[in-house]
Amino acid sequence: MAVKTRELKDDILLDIKVNKTFYFMLKSSLFYLFQSAPGTPEEKAETFKKISKTEYKDLNEFERTFYTISLILAEIERLANATGGYVEGEILEPGDEGYVAPTVE
Repeated sequence: MAVKTRELKDDILLDIKVNKTFYFMLKSSLFYLFQSAPGTPEEKAETFKKISKTEYKDLNEFERTFYTISLILAEIERLANATGGYVEGEILEPGDEGYVAPTVE
């Protein structure tokens, strides 16, 4: 018996709402992938350089996953920038007036 499937149409574009929590979840996932990349530090650097220069079909599963999450984060950041979705702030450094050293409770 045939199994029914569903997939998006080729020409569909979806507008997806993303909140700050989900954005940070994606960033955290990408950072985890970055940290868990296989190989020596030099091999990792080459992997990340290769990803943007290689066709998706020619990437391995790790590289595809990293690339996919990078693309969605880039689009979220592009839209946030275009719509005024950023709040600017400052982080004081040691030596700055008003700097308070972080503590662990």
